[in-house]
Order: sequence, then C-alpha cells, then structure tokens
Amino acid sequence: MNKEQDRQEEKREEQQPQEVRDEQQSAGEQTQPSDDKTQQLSDLSLKEQLEAAVAERDANYERWLRARAELDNFRKRMQREAEELRKYQAFQLIRDLLPVLDNLERAIAAAEGTSSKPAEALKQLTEGLRMVQQQFLDVLARYGAKPIEALHQTFDPSLHEAVSQVPSKEHPPMTVVHEVERGYVLHDRVVRPTKVVVSMAAEDQQQTTDSQAEQTEEQQKQEQE
Repeated sequence: MNKEQDRQEEKREEQQPQEVRDEQQSAGEQTQPSDDKTQQLSDLSLKEQLEAAVAERDANYERWLRARAELDNFRKRMQREAEELRKYQAFQLIRDLLPVLDNLERAIAAAEGTSSKPAEALKQLTEGLRMVQQQFLDVLARYGAKPIEALHQTFDPSLHEAVSQVPSKEHPPMTVVHEVERGYVLHDRVVRPTKVVVSMAAEDQQQTTDSQAEQTEEQQKQEQE
C-alpha cells in the first residue's frame, strides 16, 4: 500500500509543470545563504563575540570624544567672537567722532590765534562751535539717533520731562515754552527725555499763589500758638 502511494506521488511530481519545479528549487537555494550566516555566527566563540562588542564600543566612544571636542571648540570660538564684538562695538562710532574733535580743536586754535581781536575771535569761535554741533548731530543721525523736538509743542510725558510751569497768555496750558535740556531718541526708543518748561493758565497761577499764601498763614499761626 505504501509503495503504491509513493509511486503515485512520484507521478504527480513528474506531471507538475517545469516552472513550478524551478521555483521550488530556487526557494531552496535562497534559504541556503541565510542558514550559512546563522551557522557562522553560531560558530563564533563567546570570547570572539565579546571582543567584537568591545571593539564596537571603543569605536563609538572615540566618535563621541571627537564630537564633544568639536562642540567645545565651537562654543569657545563663539564666546571669543562675542567678547570681541562687545569690546570693539564702539569702534565705528569713535572713528566717526574723531573728525568732530578735530574741528573743535581747530576752532579753539583759530580763536586763540586772533586773541588781539576779541570780537573777531568770538565770531570765529562761535562759527566753529556751530559747525562742530552740526557734525555731532550728523554722526548721531547716522546711527539712528535724533533730537526730540519739544518747543511750542503739547507736553508729552513719554518724550518730555517738565521741570517747572510758568503762566502764559500766549500759549495754551501744557505747552512747552522753553527747552532746558534736549532729549534724544534712538530709532523708536527714548535715550533721555527733553527737560522742558510748560505753560499754564494765568488763573491757575493765581490759585496756586493764593493757596501758597494760605499755607504760609496757617504755618505762621501754628508757630505763634
């Protein structure tokens, strides 16, 4: 019975198409390399596997050390460049101000050279100082700084600093009537506000005067008591 089954199985295999038999043979050949690799790994001793792992660890550690050294060098270089930038950030400004200083020295020398003529010396000195002032303003404008215009304008607490008030019939209340010290802005930021004198109504001045007088009288009464 078994022999009969074997013969039938052989007949079925012989009757299979040649393509099917080729595919089965190819599949068997493909599994052979994988089996060989597994066999090679299994043939390695425990000592050899440990040595391979140690070698891989050492290689990874060396790569980490190199990466860390490169990062430290980059950080030091950036820190050095930042320090140099802070150290020499005023270099361009100083170079632009040197011509202004030169003209100021020339104006002083010219005034001293005409000391025998005081009126002419004063005129030359005034002209020289005005030229130096304009050069200063030009340098400041080159760096984005400009003066705050305040005279005859409405008081603005974000730009002006009131140092006193005076009664005025010519100007509305809270109008700048005098600049004590000019302020400047750098782009849109106030470097310092302009110190100004602000106008107030005449009746406010009278009320203020009356109030001060009343306070003085009360103080005198308290002292007498």
